Amino acid sequence: MLQIIRFLKGYLSIKVWGFSTERFINLCGNYNIFLWDIVNHGDYYTMCISLKGFYQLKNITRKTGTRVVITSRYGLPFLSLKLKKRKIFLAGFLGSMFFWIWMSGFIWNVEIQGNLYVTDDVFQDFLTENGVEAGMKKKIVDIETLEKSIRNEFDIVTWTSARIDGTKLVIQVKENDLVQNFAEDTKENMDEAGYDIIADKDGVVEAIITRSGVPKVREGDEVKKGDVLVEGSIPIYNEDQTIKRYEYCKADADILLKYSFTVTEEIVEKYEKRIYTGRQVKRQYIFIAGKKLMLPVVGNNYEFSDKLESQYQAVLFGGYDLPVYFGKTVIKEYTKEEGIYTKEEIKNKFEEKILKLIESLDEKGVQIIEKNVTIKKYKGKWQMQVDFTVTEPAGKESKIEIAPLEDEQGV
Repeated sequence: MLQIIRFLKGYLSIKVWGFSTERFINLCGNYNIFLWDIVNHGDYYTMCISLKGFYQLKNITRKTGTRVVITSRYGLPFLSLKLKKRKIFLAGFLGSMFFWIWMSGFIWNVEIQGNLYVTDDVFQDFLTENGVEAGMKKKIVDIETLEKSIRNEFDIVTWTSARIDGTKLVIQVKENDLVQNFAEDTKENMDEAGYDIIADKDGVVEAIITRSGVPKVREGDEVKKGDVLVEGSIPIYNEDQTIKRYEYCKADADILLKYSFTVTEEIVEKYEKRIYTGRQVKRQYIFIAGKKLMLPVVGNNYEFSDKLESQYQAVLFGGYDLPVYFGKTVIKEYTKEEGIYTKEEIKNKFEEKILKLIESLDEKGVQIIEKNVTIKKYKGKWQMQVDFTVTEPAGKESKIEIAPLEDEQGV
């Protein structure tokens, strides 16, 4: 703000030298003449001073035996003097200022923040269907209605906030609370009924710790997919050891299942090798009003080439996004050669694949007990076979179909 005031009023850059320059600076402070950007050059000083302050220096220079000269002039008063002689430039300047002010009354960018489950594309399609898009006037944006419509359209969104920042419409949403509440509601509903834990894959029970329910397997038992591991129906017996009734609960247990599986990967020995010649063509372009304006390319007769493109949106004063995009396209020439992977390259590629597979298993809580890798070549291909033996937390919930007690006892 201070810089703007100085620009409007005008200020000078001056050079001061003579008998007592330090006393000159002190007297300026006594007379409330503000100086800034003071630099000591040894034989002289340079500093900035307002126009009003400069006209008050006559008595001070006489007392201190110093001399003052103007080195530069800044601000609107000096700019207006120059513009009076350049009427066409002044008209263009005022016209451009009017244009930018008029453009600032529109929304030129819509930014969505905080969304995780609802993708940006889905959000953008919804906003477009409701008339909210780049190019609309700010004054027709109804923030309250927009926030309400987003919450009504997406059940997963529990909170939303929209604001206009310069020429950008920023929409913030929050989804996690709803996901958490949905999971808690689901859990509560599940607790009202009985649930078994069944095997979700074939394997051998490595360990089992039951917290609620009746365990149906022990360590070392071999199970098939769909077998009941822990029952959620607890029998209540009569004195004669006949079943009086069942109490139902949600079975809860930690179960580790050991199983084996095989992963096979193949890589073709021969591949297409690209050799870049170093020749390239750069093309600048402007994307405005839905059209790409680009100069024609001269001498681009490459048989094979890659195209790399980068683009950024023009922003005015750090907060006004404009409907103008600047971009650059680089076309790089290359030639093709047939390449053959060496055994070491094949080994490195397979190692990368194994590492990615192990990382994905770790994320799922799978612990690798044994791993055997076999690599062989046949018919122009390299094949890798990896045999895994692992343990993994297993079991999934299955709702109990409650049958009449007579049927359960065979009566």
